Amino acid sequence: MSTLPWLHPDRVALLEQALRQRILILDGGMGTMLQAHGLDESGFRGERFEHGHDGHTHEHAGACDLKGNNDLLTLTRPEIIRGVHDAYLEAGADLIETNTFNSTRISQADYKLQHLAHELNLEGAKLARAACDAMTAKTPEQPRFVIGVLGPTSRTASLSPDVNDPGFRNVTFEELAANYTEAASGLIDGGADVIMVETIFDTLNAKAALFALSELFHQRGAQVPLMISGTITDRSGRTLSGQTAEAFYYSVRHARPLSVGFNCALGAEDLRPHVQTLANLAESCVSTHPNAGLPNAFGEYDETPEHMAGVIAGFARDGLLNLVGGCCGTTPAHIKTIAEAVRGIAPRALPSADQAEAA
Repeated sequence: MSTLPWLHPDRVALLEQALRQRILILDGGMGTMLQAHGLDESGFRGERFEHGHDGHTHEHAGACDLKGNNDLLTLTRPEIIRGVHDAYLEAGADLIETNTFNSTRISQADYKLQHLAHELNLEGAKLARAACDAMTAKTPEQPRFVIGVLGPTSRTASLSPDVNDPGFRNVTFEELAANYTEAASGLIDGGADVIMVETIFDTLNAKAALFALSELFHQRGAQVPLMISGTITDRSGRTLSGQTAEAFYYSVRHARPLSVGFNCALGAEDLRPHVQTLANLAESCVSTHPNAGLPNAFGEYDETPEHMAGVIAGFARDGLLNLVGGCCGTTPAHIKTIAEAVRGIAPRALPSADQAEAA
């Protein structure tokens, strides 16, 4: 993204060394694991929101249910989030994503909890940092890293939510950038090694995030590596805002990310051609964390760890991958089996400087 120095050069050096040596393992689904706890409204509220308001700031959150606000559990049930992180680390994950997919003012506005945005990101990164540091202490030969997650928000800058008014937008580029700046500041302050702009369905939203990060890095005089992961929304092979895999890559290439990839929406088999496209183009590393297949009639994911790992092993043998993990429907069992399936397979070779320049 820039020529700024790394904020944590020693950690970046360790990460780059690991990427040269092997395919690195991302964690799996957070929501999948949280659903297994069967939390009710009081479970999400915890003591802090027990009486219908924020006991720390006196902000009110009583007008709507908080059940389903998974990011809030970082504050109200941190032991559950830490347990998920630990389970994925024990399964072999090298990189752990923060529980911050919806930790922006825009997304938290659905719960009247906009004021928590910075705190959610700060504490989310601290939780993941503590988990990774504890596991690294146990396995110093395999250092673990924190990915600070910036989700897509619940709005889209490219498309109108009103079919009768195609020119209408319910968010501006500036609003998105401000949201991402606040969230990323919390993630960095909490100890994230990398920032990942993920599940990108609208590339203009992603550009707002990348702009915000560039400005933030310049303000701080240092940067952290970036990961960028889009989502192909259906079998048309395009993002929601209409881009093919190739167009998506060229739209974000200017940020000089550590990795570019695809996650969510599709299972590994359906994502394969799009990951192949990136592998053929990208000067950066290539990542993927697919769903455990497509959802069934009940919205659940049926793909077994063995089947998913078998498909992904094919990706690896064909030289398509540098980082791989799981998204919706995946569990520590999926991640453990995937890690075993790609162990010993060389990571995708990055193009030489001459090849990258020609591209």
